[in-house]
Amino acid sequence: MIEDIKAEARERMGKSLGALAQNFNKIRTGRAHPHLLDGIRLDYYGADTPLNQMANISADGARTLLVTAWDKTMTPKIEKAVLKSGLGLNPVTAGDVIRIPMPALTQETRKDYIKQAKQEAESARVSVRTARRDALDMLKELLKDKDISEDDERRGHEAVQKITDSFIAEVEKMLAEKESDLLEI
Repeated sequence: MIEDIKAEARERMGKSLGALAQNFNKIRTGRAHPHLLDGIRLDYYGADTPLNQMANISADGARTLLVTAWDKTMTPKIEKAVLKSGLGLNPVTAGDVIRIPMPALTQETRKDYIKQAKQEAESARVSVRTARRDALDMLKELLKDKDISEDDERRGHEAVQKITDSFIAEVEKMLAEKESDLLEI
């Protein structure tokens, strides 16, 4: 029973880290990476479709993304979607290929992106702590129902806390990496 609770807590905390990684990918750094466009969705024959399922997205050097639509008629719509995405990108169409140069980050935008990254990391920390709280509540419930002893409950509490500490440390590590990416010129 205790192992099941720990496994469930570990799984929920892992999902929090996965969500944090996805959110960090949406925060623009000075370098071009294809995941930057993951949040862009377009209407494709009546279906709301992610851009990465409609086109090949690749990095062309450190500061340019290349987008090649598989359906060439979608190229103008993709260009408009990138412009409206709120990422501050200005795509340039050359035939069937859309080039998206990454503008250099100013010190002010770097600070804003770092602030956004810290907010995302705090959300992940809260999510991890919520998973911990739920696991501890389950342990208390087992103790109340006399399914486990007080010693087992205390050991389970310590084990869940160790798991939580490791996931919080991973969040801090991911935040430090993102901050160093953002501060890199």
